[in-house]
Amino acid sequence: MPFSHGYPVATDIDYRRFGRFLNHMINNCGDPWHDPIYPGHAMDAERDVLAWTADLLHAPPGWHGHMTNGGSEVNLDALWQARTKLPNAIVYTSTAAHYSVRKACDLLGLPVVPVATDRYGEMDYASLRALAGRHRARPAIVVATCGTTFTEACDKVPRVHDALDEAGIGHRWIHVDGALALIPRALTGDGGWFDLTVANSACFSFHKFLGVPMPAALVISRSSPHRPGPAISYIGVPDTTISGSRPGLAALMACYAIDRYGHDGHRHRTELARDLADYTSQQLTGIGWPTWRNPGAFTVLLRPPPRHVTARWALPVDGDWARLICMPGKTRRHINTLITALKQT
Repeated sequence: MPFSHGYPVATDIDYRRFGRFLNHMINNCGDPWHDPIYPGHAMDAERDVLAWTADLLHAPPGWHGHMTNGGSEVNLDALWQARTKLPNAIVYTSTAAHYSVRKACDLLGLPVVPVATDRYGEMDYASLRALAGRHRARPAIVVATCGTTFTEACDKVPRVHDALDEAGIGHRWIHVDGALALIPRALTGDGGWFDLTVANSACFSFHKFLGVPMPAALVISRSSPHRPGPAISYIGVPDTTISGSRPGLAALMACYAIDRYGHDGHRHRTELARDLADYTSQQLTGIGWPTWRNPGAFTVLLRPPPRHVTARWALPVDGDWARLICMPGKTRRHINTLITALKQT
């Protein structure tokens, strides 16, 4: 596979042992809290992953969640829950939020108000307060991002609540899209800004920080407004998920990664990645290449190199900046090779 510096895929966890399962259809079909008729499922692994996540994010009793086929679907699911709870709500989300948020709102018929960010990509809370204040008669759904796609900025949920309080908004649902950064932040003591003590729902992707080699994600909420109905006769379980068929193999892999490393191991992986991001910033500064980085981020921003360099290393460019992401599995050797290439431009 081609190597990429610009996209958030961890490569330090070896999943080759799961190759023997590729001859089997492992389908977690329907609600994860019931075992389906089809025997080739991994619902027990999914429930273990959900319980681990609930503990990490301090979910209260009554929480609910499930795995999905990717990050766009978990945002859709969370917004569907929010709309069910607050059918007349307006969605507020920053201009740096993932593109799937607006798509989900279009599918659900929810009006969207974009909120400006500061220069680092974090939501402008004064702007949120002013915009929400114009619609104080309507509930608010706010999508906060924990790790924006380009700068890995994090919107702080307590400050979102403060802005809504000041705007006079009483009824609200706060969803945290933490595809990349939610788990590393929670592991290293920043969870109080983003976890389920302050948010109604949250999500993250398994193919990013955990490096599961297929798209998969998880959504968890403090309490779901969707109550399981009777079991569907065809599958033998209630239908509470958007996708009927969900990735059982990804559940097995995520469960393995959690059990193999535990909190301490994943915290260590986080620290190694941040140390490499520090090293990368230092090396770029050392050769006079403009760079900056949000505190605690794996992502390093740099002035765009020539096209042949961005193409070789798959570095996306947005305006005046390119980005590279120091995911677990990358080493100083990888960074040194890039620095050498930059010196030669």
